[in-house]
Amino acid sequence: MLKLFKKSNIEWVIVGLGNPGLSYENTRHNAGFKSIDYLAKKLDITLNRLRFKGLVGEGCCEGKKVVLLKPQTFMNNSGESIIQVLKYYKVSSQQMIILYDDITLEAGILKIKSKGSSGGHNGISDILNYIDTDVFPRIKIGVGKKPYKDMNLADWVLSRFKQDENELMEKSYKNSVDMVFSIVKSGVDKAMNMHN
Repeated sequence: MLKLFKKSNIEWVIVGLGNPGLSYENTRHNAGFKSIDYLAKKLDITLNRLRFKGLVGEGCCEGKKVVLLKPQTFMNNSGESIIQVLKYYKVSSQQMIILYDDITLEAGILKIKSKGSSGGHNGISDILNYIDTDVFPRIKIGVGKKPYKDMNLADWVLSRFKQDENELMEKSYKNSVDMVFSIVKSGVDKAMNMHN
């Protein structure tokens, strides 16, 4: 049986946002899940325990103890899972990194931010409602803008990547892992200067 770290030993909570279930796999809205999967593989962490309404794994990153989380609440209720993890491990929002899709960035483009509004992202909106602050490191994963103005936003974010976008996205998932390492090692401000 996998032994849990002591609550007080966890230094970072790293969260990828997405929707659970096969029907949502590889959709634009699940870019955060994909990035966490790449990070988990790099850190040799298995996300196989269902706790806090999410899939959880623990391990080390840059010598620091971390928790990885994929909320299983569906995107619009991500805050329900995240607040439970933060409270359980007694971790502040500034020790949390959120990875999520961004439709204002072209597919494959990444951006680190240290704070800010939801920008219309329902998952981030829900998190902000629960944690009552907009100050937390985040990595925005560009998934491309809607191809035409009148297209329903839900239809766009729940669509799958085109063949020519897949290679860009694979690179962005790998690069997001490097960004997480930089934030954990040097802090969000230095990571922004290095990567943005």
